[in-house]
Amino acid sequence: IKEVLLQLKDSGLEAMPGGGAEIFAPRVRNKICPEKISGKRWLEIMTVAHQLEIPTNATMLYGHIETIEDRLDHMGQLRQLQDQTGGFQVFIPLAFHATNTDIRKKGETSGIDDLKTLALARLFLDNFRHIKAYWVMLGEKIAQVALHFGVNDLDGTVVKERITHAAGAQSAKGHSEE
Repeated sequence: IKEVLLQLKDSGLEAMPGGGAEIFAPRVRNKICPEKISGKRWLEIMTVAHQLEIPTNATMLYGHIETIEDRLDHMGQLRQLQDQTGGFQVFIPLAFHATNTDIRKKGETSGIDDLKTLALARLFLDNFRHIKAYWVMLGEKIAQVALHFGVNDLDGTVVKERITHAAGAQSAKGHSEE
């Protein structure tokens, strides 16, 4: 990992996204994304990136089959790594969309659940400078309201989002720069 990240940094890499974190609880992770690396491995890679002064983002996919305890454990592990390295730029909770997936659950997350998750993240992750509301997953209105629940970052211009919409998102697929 270190060798690859050093090569990427030498080639101009300045930061890394934090996708793929999903949820760290192995019991849940093995059901929702068995093809991905473990949460432990994800944290190891972020640790190496931070040691090499490559800042990253951190995400959490919530609203599927995880418990509240799983969410708190996930945020707790991020908080601990941030205390050690200070390398995370932003925390981005990602609301799960189930409509066109094999993971079945009742409905989507509610606006109340989304806002509670964002507010809790702001309070619990006090060592993160930024908490982002990803309007594509939350919808434009909830993302706007989230600015009053501890969020200080909205995702920028998204021209044509595909992943969340393939899973059934009802938000706009993108907005123009204007």
